[in-house]
Amino acid sequence: MKITEIETFLVPPRWLFCRVSTDEGVVGWGEPVIEGRAATVRTAVHELSELLIGQDPLQIEHHWQVLTKGGFYRGGPVLSSAVAGLDQALWDIAGKVRGAPVHELLGGPVRDRVRIYSWVGGDNPSQIEDAVREQVEAGFTAVKMNASGRMSPIASSADLAAVVERASIARSVLGPDRDLAIDFHGRVTRPNARRLLRLLEPLQPLFVEEPLVPEERQHLRSVIEGTTVPIAAGERLYSRWDFVQALDSGIAVAQPDISHAGGISEVRRIAALAEVHGTAMAPHCPLGPIALAASLQIAFATPNFLIQEQSLGIHYNAGSDLLDHLVDPAVFHFDDGYIRRPTGPGLGIEIDEESVRQADARGHEWRSPTWLHDDGSFAEW
Repeated sequence: MKITEIETFLVPPRWLFCRVSTDEGVVGWGEPVIEGRAATVRTAVHELSELLIGQDPLQIEHHWQVLTKGGFYRGGPVLSSAVAGLDQALWDIAGKVRGAPVHELLGGPVRDRVRIYSWVGGDNPSQIEDAVREQVEAGFTAVKMNASGRMSPIASSADLAAVVERASIARSVLGPDRDLAIDFHGRVTRPNARRLLRLLEPLQPLFVEEPLVPEERQHLRSVIEGTTVPIAAGERLYSRWDFVQALDSGIAVAQPDISHAGGISEVRRIAALAEVHGTAMAPHCPLGPIALAASLQIAFATPNFLIQEQSLGIHYNAGSDLLDHLVDPAVFHFDDGYIRRPTGPGLGIEIDEESVRQADARGHEWRSPTWLHDDGSFAEW
């Protein structure tokens, strides 16, 4: 079997899909994307395709090594995301050739169902109560919210109190039997993080995500040691080497993104490294159906898995949502906050190719927002 063609599709609202074809008619799908830089990653995918055309798609580990190390300049979000989508597609092909879901190729399932959480925003306090209640009524047992909007380097007492108020509203709706995760989104400086985490401790968050921007992960230990709140990090780390310092610092939850951190092959290794450190896995995934399908294959084969993010109904998906390009959307049926183990071959989903091609004809130019403080200086989004 040989790889004959690699295509990419710019799919609204902000996704990029890739399709890997073979001379035996077996096709694999992946999702290589950086939110806001989809066109850049698309170019990288086509450059890397030169290394795959004519090759045996089942030599996945060999291809991963060549794709990641074959250039003198390595790593970074663009190349790692391009490799991630291609890697997903190769695993999809491998599962289809062997008539088995990918998690069976990774050693078999370690659980029957996977817990998932839903995202409820958090920037606007007036919307929190209704948004959380809607997710509770939909059966979710955990939600995640942003802690704040823009925040000055040394926040006022009013700004800190507003964060606690929003989180308290969410906790009041969830009650003690459901979980609340809070995303600092790198918007919070180290001094603010240390103060906020202590204020949030009575609300018992499941975890607080990305308390510092990844460039400052050398300071994670000081943040972690100053609180009892479990700290999560990793959506902007792209390899097991990137995770070493964060894991050594004592993060409770690792959050690699399967479309950014080298795909199934590398996220599987990150999970094993996290297990050595006693760290749970909660993979980042506010993306499309292929990324979620790939993440779930990891979840079902990973002993130290905690909970899975998913994007159904997330505000980014206006006009196009998670289930739109699936032949059978029922594969992602959520029941009481869990999803059952997929049994289909490969990634366990069937992509509606015609729908994807029509979406690509529309395309998108989604960009991350640019925020400014009141004085006109740059603010972290």
